[in-house]
Amino acid sequence: MQGKPLHFHTRRALAAAIVMLTILLPALPVQAQSDEGDWELDPYARIEVGMVTSQSRDRDDELIIVGDGGYLRGQVGVELKDDSTSITLEADRIQVERFGNATGRDRYDRDRFTASVEQELGDDWAIRLQGRVYDDLVSVESSDTDEVQASIRIEYQPVLDHRVRATVTWREREYADTDGPGGTASEGDGVRVDVDYRHRIGRYHYVGVDLRTEEIDSDNPERAYTRESASLSYTRPITDNLRVRPAIELRHTQFRGRMTPGGIPRDDTQIVPEVEFLWWPGPWRIEAEAKYLFGTSNDPLRTREGYRLSLSVGYVF
Repeated sequence: MQGKPLHFHTRRALAAAIVMLTILLPALPVQAQSDEGDWELDPYARIEVGMVTSQSRDRDDELIIVGDGGYLRGQVGVELKDDSTSITLEADRIQVERFGNATGRDRYDRDRFTASVEQELGDDWAIRLQGRVYDDLVSVESSDTDEVQASIRIEYQPVLDHRVRATVTWREREYADTDGPGGTASEGDGVRVDVDYRHRIGRYHYVGVDLRTEEIDSDNPERAYTRESASLSYTRPITDNLRVRPAIELRHTQFRGRMTPGGIPRDDTQIVPEVEFLWWPGPWRIEAEAKYLFGTSNDPLRTREGYRLSLSVGYVF
């Protein structure tokens, strides 16, 4: 986000430091009490380049939006772990160039910083605390968002074949507009709750169900929304290095401050079937994905359908 005052960057930096300290401090006694001395330090890195092509159109084919583009992504991190505890620090950056007549920003760079600690609680349970800071995130309600978030995840896996996770995330956002008090950037915050279940059929062979509910409240009516989503996925290995993953997702979004021509809040529903191929030979990560989006809305201009195709090539160090 461009042109922010110094106090904004200072406040974000302090918030990020507080989140990371809150996460890491509980792990220190665990590390100090470890008698086995088997802590391992595992640095890692990844570089990835990708291309995306997409097109959507309204019901009368009067508005056609082309969303072609490309991106470069770099990721570095380090993990400190023993048999039951894992502490991770990670930095991730994506540079995106968009072509054609895509709406929104032609180019943006998204930065993400993550700190987390995960602790096993016996044989069946695990807990993870995580903090994240985003700069220039493209979000549901804005194409230019900064975010600080903190989350807690509880995992239950009584046997290898069944795993359930529940995650609660608090998010605080600031937007690149001047609709806040005194002409400052407007802000929003809210909670997101995720519940997912994975059934393991065999090696790299899974069925997954994911449920999510989220909201953002904001004094800027353009930014407030609620969303519920559900997805079903199936991952099947084809060879040792190649997997296929068909999935389908249902999303329902209400924008409380965005009005339709009839004067009522906008209400969107999307159904998104997709198929993804994952080919991971050695350190290479080659992934191809095809989606088709069916969207309906009480705002006729938002009733659209279209496709999205993507291909990425990555290398893990």
